[in-house]
Amino acid sequence: MNILQNKPLVIGHRGAAGEAPENTLASFALAVKQGADAVELDVHLSADGELIVCHDATVNRTTDGAGAIADLTAAQLRRLDAGRWFDEKYAGEPVPTLEEVFRETPAGVMINVEIKCPYSSRLQMRLFELLKLYGRLEGTVVSSFNHKILHSLQAAEPVLKVGLLYDANLVHHRRLAESSGMNVYSLHPYHLLIDPEDVADATANGLQVYPFTVNDEGQMHRAVMAGMSGIITDYPARLRSLLERMT
Repeated sequence: MNILQNKPLVIGHRGAAGEAPENTLASFALAVKQGADAVELDVHLSADGELIVCHDATVNRTTDGAGAIADLTAAQLRRLDAGRWFDEKYAGEPVPTLEEVFRETPAGVMINVEIKCPYSSRLQMRLFELLKLYGRLEGTVVSSFNHKILHSLQAAEPVLKVGLLYDANLVHHRRLAESSGMNVYSLHPYHLLIDPEDVADATANGLQVYPFTVNDEGQMHRAVMAGMSGIITDYPARLRSLLERMT
C-alpha cells in the first residue's frame, strides 16, 4: 500500500559519496545509475577562473596533491588523482570542472551547486556562462551557507533558483526565506534540525525543503514521513530502495 502522499526527490550528495569518491564524474554517474533525481556538488574557483568541483578549499584530503584550489590552475588540478584515496579501482579519476558535470550529467537530472568559495565577479561570470551554455538555468539550484553570495547572484540573474543552507532549528523556518530579500526556491536545513510542522509550513508556502545529509535508513524514513521535498544522501540506492518499499 502506498503510504506516501508525495515521493521526495533522491538527491545524491557529492554524487554517491558513500560508494564512490566524492565530487567526481564517477560518483555522479553512479548516483544517476542508482536512481538519483538530482546530484549535489561543491565548487571553488581556480586561480585561472574555472569552477572546480571539490568540497574542501584545498585538494589535500581528496587527491594525491596538496594546495589551495584558489592557488592552482585548472590544468594543474586536472593532473591530480581524485579517486585512489577512496578505492584503488577509482585510481586516475580526475578532479572535475563544473562544465564537465553539466556536460556529462543527463539533462533531466537536477544539479544542486553549493558555492564554497567567496563571491567574486569571476565566479558570477563563469557560473552564469556555464548555466546558459548548457541550458542548465532551469534545472539547477545554487545553494550556500553564505546567503549574501546567493543574494548577489540572484540580483544579477533574477530567475536563478537559490537554496538557503543552514544548521539551526529556527522558530520559523519559512521566515528565513521571507526575510532574506530573495526569491528563495528551497530550504536546505540539517535534517535533524527541522520538524514536520516546519516542513509542512514551508512547502505550503511554495518552498522546497531539501535536508542534508540523511544516510541512516531510519532517519531516511523519518525524513520521508516528515514530507520533505527531496532528501540529500550519500547513498542514493538505499533511499531509492526505501521509497520503492514505501510505495
